[in-house]
Amino acid sequence: MKLRVVVAEAWRSLTASLSTTLAAALTVLIGMFLVGLLIGLGTWARSWAEHAKGQLDVNVYLCTQTTCGHAVTVTEKNAVRVKLQNDPRVASVEYIPKEKALADLKKKAPDMVENVIANPLPDAFKVKPRHGEDVVAVANSLNPPPAGVEKVNFGKKTATRILRVAHIFEVLSALAILILLGAATILIGNTIRLSIFARRREIEVMKLVGASNWFVRGPFMLEGLFCGLAGAVLAVFLLLLGKEIALPAILGRVDADSDVQALAFPLTALILLVLGLLLGAAGSGLTLRRFLRV
Repeated sequence: MKLRVVVAEAWRSLTASLSTTLAAALTVLIGMFLVGLLIGLGTWARSWAEHAKGQLDVNVYLCTQTTCGHAVTVTEKNAVRVKLQNDPRVASVEYIPKEKALADLKKKAPDMVENVIANPLPDAFKVKPRHGEDVVAVANSLNPPPAGVEKVNFGKKTATRILRVAHIFEVLSALAILILLGAATILIGNTIRLSIFARRREIEVMKLVGASNWFVRGPFMLEGLFCGLAGAVLAVFLLLLGKEIALPAILGRVDADSDVQALAFPLTALILLVLGLLLGAAGSGLTLRRFLRV
């Protein structure tokens, strides 16, 4: 019986102050829409960053007669391989003989080796770190170069830039989402406060005749939940339209690998619905506390 009364009271409040209800729902709609965009863009950017970090590797070029005055020996080559394989930061070590390196170069840039008679490339090890952040440490573990190694190259500028951009993406996405959630909570609280202020006399009378805090709080909590849910549902609908209409046109202009993907849309929609409910409940619940002190 109590639940029915609370629901009826919440519905009466929603319909009686329709403008306030629409304001709260639109507040949640804007906040959840922006949060949904940030979740999509943030997870896509993180996926791109992880993909980019996965492309980082360390190239260990071995000595040749031309570069070092003597060619690398089998013993030196094996010592370098063992050193790399025993490094816990290394995921894999691939030996690339100079014949294969030249063949790969002919495929990628045939103009560069068109008039080359002898093979100028050295044998090399291609080292893949377990994590992109380890690329610098793995390269530094071979500094100074051990016997048989001419030089170690890991594209220092490119690697540093990729790691910096990946970190910036992660920090900015997290901060933006937190700011939007905080702003949405405050706006919902202010909107609910207007509704409570308009009915403050009614709340005081209910408290004076013995109504419990939860009986008074119930309709406003349901009102906040409804506004939060309605705004989140509308935000999901708009994001779905954008996903089906705008996203294909945008992705057609973006050069990205197939493993670079944002968070699955159903999961994003579920997160937004839960956040909408929580924001509605939090905004109304926190605002009610001061009005229940009669």
